[in-house]
Amino acid sequence: MSTALELAGSGLRVTVLERGQPMTEASWAAAGMLAAHDPENPAALRPLSDLSISLYADFLPTVEHLSGLQVPLRTRGTLQGSDHNHSFDRALSLSAIASHLPELNPSGRSFQWLDEHSLDPRDLCAALPKAARAAGITLLEQSPVTAVRGTSSGVEVSTPQATYSAAHFVNCCGAWAGSVSNLPAIEPRKGQMVTVQLPPHRQLPCVIRTPELYLVPRGDGRVVIGASVERAGFDKSVQETTIQSLLHEAALLWPPVREAQIVETWAGLRPGSADGLPVIDACGEQNCWIATGHFRNGILLAPATARVMRQLILNETPSVDLSPFRCGRFAAASVS
Repeated sequence: MSTALELAGSGLRVTVLERGQPMTEASWAAAGMLAAHDPENPAALRPLSDLSISLYADFLPTVEHLSGLQVPLRTRGTLQGSDHNHSFDRALSLSAIASHLPELNPSGRSFQWLDEHSLDPRDLCAALPKAARAAGITLLEQSPVTAVRGTSSGVEVSTPQATYSAAHFVNCCGAWAGSVSNLPAIEPRKGQMVTVQLPPHRQLPCVIRTPELYLVPRGDGRVVIGASVERAGFDKSVQETTIQSLLHEAALLWPPVREAQIVETWAGLRPGSADGLPVIDACGEQNCWIATGHFRNGILLAPATARVMRQLILNETPSVDLSPFRCGRFAAASVS
């Protein structure tokens, strides 16, 4: 949806073929952290992440203006924890940790403060399709792509209902993108999550994140806790044992979780790649492109992915080096 909006903003006529309903898969299931500086991110992701953060200042107001819906930033800081028994170079003192969040239990970790934001993806999921339609984008639901064929003038894209002709095709099919572009290195990574409601006298003012766990406040006392990382195909079932494990670990890290009530559990399918980096490149037939594999950072990377994809299609120089995100790297890895 972000790429469609970016292309439409450059004067292109855009049709989105949506396999179900827009933004009801990984986007809806996400935590919403704009975690450009997460130490767990691959180093090669940093330039694209920084670009995306810089674009958010215009991206959200544009979506809000077109849709008439608000997409507020819910938090403005993160307490980032290290691995156990590892210390950050710029670690906070215990007193500094307590000044941010007195109840936090460091339990053998060091913590640093990151100036980063988070949003509620459900806000974006409501607003972005409305913004796309307001921008003149044709959005066709229940239209999964079944085949893509190059032609002398562009591409033909088939769904169960019809075949569409276009100058370009962009595969943004998330966890399903690998089958559309015959790229087995892209596959789903299941994540189970839970939302809890804190009692009225409790508040979590910032994100808490460790390599294994995160707690993301939504406002109004709700906190999202996640998430598992599983290779389970397209299974989106929720296991009680996994949810209880998340709650247990969250309560060890921030004990007020023990006072909270479960209000929702769910599982989503992140689009994962073999090396943990996105795939942003020409792929398959001529005039065919792909943008997927964003794993845990789809919400963060949406504006930057949209920008560089527009630049590729219009034969402009991309704002960042896209060589780490080429399709061919998987073939090269299999040969070596």
